[in-house]
Amino acid sequence: MKSLLVIPPFTQLNTVYPSTAYIKGFLNTLGLPSFQLDLSLEVILEMFQEKGLTELFKKVETEGYELSEEAYRVFINRKSYISAIDSVMSFLQNKNPTLAYIISQPDFLPRGQRFDHMDDLDWAFGDMGIHDRARHLSTLYLEDLGDFIAATVDENFSFSRYAERISRTAVSFDDIHCHILEEDKWTIQVMKKILAENMYREKPDLVCLSVPFPGNVLAAFKCGQWIKAHMPHVKVALGGGYANTELRSVYDPRVFDFVDFITLDDGEAPLAHLIEYLSGRRSQHALKRTFLRHEGDILYINGSQELDIPQRETGTPDYTDLCIGDYISVIEVVNPMHRLWSDGWWNKLTMAHGCYWGKCSFCDVTLDYISRYEPLSASMLCDRMETIIAQTGRNGFHFVDEAAPPALMRDLAIEILKRDLSVVWWTNIRFEKSFTRDVCRLLRASGCIAVTGGLEVASDRLLAKMQKGVTVAQVAQVCRDFTQNGIMVHAYLMYGFPTQTEQETIDSLEMVRQMFENKILQSGFWHLFAMTAHSPVGLQPQDYGVVHNGPSFGGFAENDYFHEDPSGAQHELYSEGLRSALYNYMRGAGLDEPLDIWFEHSVPKTRISPDYISSVTATGLRKPRFHDLVLWLGGTPVEIIYPRKSRRIADTYAEIVLITKTGQDILHIDARMAEWASEWIIQTMHMQERILTLSEIQASFESAFEFSWDDWLQSYSFQSMREKGWVMV
Repeated sequence: MKSLLVIPPFTQLNTVYPSTAYIKGFLNTLGLPSFQLDLSLEVILEMFQEKGLTELFKKVETEGYELSEEAYRVFINRKSYISAIDSVMSFLQNKNPTLAYIISQPDFLPRGQRFDHMDDLDWAFGDMGIHDRARHLSTLYLEDLGDFIAATVDENFSFSRYAERISRTAVSFDDIHCHILEEDKWTIQVMKKILAENMYREKPDLVCLSVPFPGNVLAAFKCGQWIKAHMPHVKVALGGGYANTELRSVYDPRVFDFVDFITLDDGEAPLAHLIEYLSGRRSQHALKRTFLRHEGDILYINGSQELDIPQRETGTPDYTDLCIGDYISVIEVVNPMHRLWSDGWWNKLTMAHGCYWGKCSFCDVTLDYISRYEPLSASMLCDRMETIIAQTGRNGFHFVDEAAPPALMRDLAIEILKRDLSVVWWTNIRFEKSFTRDVCRLLRASGCIAVTGGLEVASDRLLAKMQKGVTVAQVAQVCRDFTQNGIMVHAYLMYGFPTQTEQETIDSLEMVRQMFENKILQSGFWHLFAMTAHSPVGLQPQDYGVVHNGPSFGGFAENDYFHEDPSGAQHELYSEGLRSALYNYMRGAGLDEPLDIWFEHSVPKTRISPDYISSVTATGLRKPRFHDLVLWLGGTPVEIIYPRKSRRIADTYAEIVLITKTGQDILHIDARMAEWASEWIIQTMHMQERILTLSEIQASFESAFEFSWDDWLQSYSFQSMREKGWVMV
């Protein structure tokens, strides 16, 4: 039985959403054939080419659309848009980089409304950032075209989502059903054409629609509509993040006019069971976490007695079938972390299934994708990384964990260094105190360039109410350690958490301001708290001082809840001010301004001391612990130079010459321990098979020297060796 794995429009332009690659890798382990199709990419490439734009403008002209001033501005320049499109797409695909020089000129690209509000390019890219400047201008050019499409032939169009507004809080299927049955918009016409070509070529028995977000839902059902109309013998299954969080109670039978099955949570076992069922090797009642329609009734079947597939047995994600070289890298905004998300291909992997913390009260901690924690080993992760590098030819990895486990990040970094892999990677974390300066230094040496993490609200009272398990001071210290080691930090920021007051919102903004002022935070994003059905807040709103007041479930999606917060602030009033302040702080602007300048209404004065963040980040290094692993990240010692003895020169210090990538480095230490240190540097270098602990080094030290180990830890010699390359993790 052959499966076609489909990602409906739209997710990302620069890299594939990894769900189908995960499933294809798993099906490989079963010896089952499959083909994956990223309609997000394929549809964009079909629309945004000379032929596609010619068709677009002809359609607008012949069908007599009423044009707004902004749309007319694009329409009258249609020849310029058509003539530039293939060059722009080729450049954004990194196939023709020299085009940057002409694209950056002010007279090459037609300019619509997006260019009226673009960032200060000299600030963003400087005099030498010609390729980044061209990439940003090309992105604005595409966004002008996207706005034109949305204003004319398809109001549902957006580059990273499609018809999202009708799928958000879609408690009833009514609105989605109406949109499915209405005449196809231009985007959907293009999508169905590409789907048809792949269906007739691949001839699958089963189509699996992976729907991660609300912005994929309508397109997914439109795919099912085409399949049911033209190839009714093919079965259609729908799964993914949207189903896992929103469709856990679906009972509207109309849903199953377009899909045959909806599976929940991890897809590997339900899909394997489903294939066995369709092949006649499993009974219907033995399916796993699957909705279907039987004789007009909607059944949820979870009769399988088999466990989910362990992460170590799900196989390596397989990116074959995808046109990796055709993804486009855009720069939408100059936020450095947003750029990581949208610029360049990232291989996606997961260090662990679920979240090792699993307590945050605003998070869906009751659902399987968070509650069931199962880490992989560092060795297996590196095996998978090497396999994917061979598949894709790309060395960049985004680990998409809910929160990557610190100990596993440490072990992964060590394994990367042992294997001498040249990789770049980033991930999401909790701001754990275990991320010390030494750990951050190790992570950076292995290729880690950025972390994202939830500071949420910079208030210790609310952090405790959220059960985040961190304090503002701890977050600041971790941000300092990452930043000082060259790892960019992006903070997710929240406002509007239950019982949050105006004072706490302003104090939280002041904490964020100080973090930018002290240069320990490089990027952030504010979002308004949302109550979800599967979070502790959604399940027990009374415990958090809020009232759940709808919407009423109507048989389709159930996740987002409305709520009232009797003791909290009017949170929506702060949205624009918080956004504006953060935008300026990221640019290094407005840091000396009073907080009230960002708001159009009066706000309370902050209660936070102006030097709070600088004071809590002035702490020293953590004292090494007995069980720490010890690694040498510096150069290889090649020679010990002792000073010539004379009456006027003491022989207190010796020099160990270290060979580094940039030349030579000199380690000045006590002459008595030069040979001892040189030997232990070699034994603790990261390529050694066994990583030694600090206790082993202490035992050697105490057998070789008479003075105190604790005194040595405070000595110039030890501090010098830490500075040159010894890390204790």
